[in-house]
Amino acid sequence: MSDATEKAANKFKLRKDLDIVGGFAPVYRIEALIDGPWGKAGTLGGWVEKESNLSQEGDCWVYGDTQVYGDALVSGDARVYGAAQVSGYAQVCDNAIVSGYAFVYDNARISGTTWVYDYAVVYGDARVSGNAQVYGNARVYGAACVCENALVYGYALIYDNAIVSGNVRVYDANSVRVLSTDIKINETLSKSKMEGRK
Repeated sequence: MSDATEKAANKFKLRKDLDIVGGFAPVYRIEALIDGPWGKAGTLGGWVEKESNLSQEGDCWVYGDTQVYGDALVSGDARVYGAAQVSGYAQVCDNAIVSGYAFVYDNARISGTTWVYDYAVVYGDARVSGNAQVYGNARVYGAACVCENALVYGYALIYDNAIVSGNVRVYDANSVRVLSTDIKINETLSKSKMEGRK
């Protein structure tokens, strides 16, 4: 494929001359081939292991020191900023944002207009969707789902088959744990409200 054809078909290319070891494989800096929300053509982005980690369609982009590797995919208009990492078979799509030092891996899916940031970790088969936010040092894993307008933060742990939805806030500096495999939360919870559920 000629350079002119590549520029017409793709929004970015891998800079094979700019690589580091990330995760378990080398990752390569991306470079914009066209102008877009990420900046002008020639703008350097974050790091990906292979072209299939970032869709050539939509306005999705990987910025700064972020790394996307394995079979992970960033697509739609999603953005990954800061020093965040996305790996395994994880997907970040739609208008979702992953930033800070957040880590999304395994088969986790971040979608909608969600935001996962700070030191939050989402993994396993967990889902974060709608307008939800997961941040601080929160962990969402197993087959748990955080959706709608839910906020999960602090040191909260949401796992197994827990569903946190609606206008819920789950938080606490002393590690809230949602243990039930089928619990559905739709009220604001702090550690004091969770004590009877442990």
